[in-house]
Amino acid sequence: MNKKLLYIVVPVLVLILIAGSLFSWYINARNQLVYLEENIDASWAEVDNQLQRRSDLIPNIVSTVKGFASQEKEVFTNIANARAKLAGAATVSEKAEGANQMESALSRLLVVVENYPQLKSDQNFIRLQDELAGTENRLAVARKRYNDGVKIFNAKIRMFPSSIIAGNMGLEKKPYFEVSDAAKEAPKVNFGS
Repeated sequence: MNKKLLYIVVPVLVLILIAGSLFSWYINARNQLVYLEENIDASWAEVDNQLQRRSDLIPNIVSTVKGFASQEKEVFTNIANARAKLAGAATVSEKAEGANQMESALSRLLVVVENYPQLKSDQNFIRLQDELAGTENRLAVARKRYNDGVKIFNAKIRMFPSSIIAGNMGLEKKPYFEVSDAAKEAPKVNFGS
């Protein structure tokens, strides 16, 4: 082979190899970002599913408690309002806020239940309470999976060089599903009025 031709072909091959490697890396990084975003969407769907399951259980629990404690109208109203807010929520932060209000209202309902021993021994109520506990456990697991996925995704889109690809794709940080400070407090129920 001619030496002149060799001096032309080798650099061209090296450039093609480098360009091919960069293109391959770009495709791989882009696909990984798409995978991470889809993982978050799937995790959120599971959180949403468990929130809906809990929301569907609430009317049954409320109607059972109403049979024993009909005078606790404020607690029932708060649950209805929280359930409506959760059902009308569209974004992750709105859903989180609605879920936190629902948890707070449920806590107050369970405090009311403590004052009715015959309710605590009602088989229908026990079954509903067990279903709610199971749903709460599944919801906690789904929230953790969602937040873990958000953590990985948010870190990935902020790290160089994937941040460049994420910017080109229009990807933005995803919000965490956080518990509000109000939901962390013990409920206060006034039986004096």
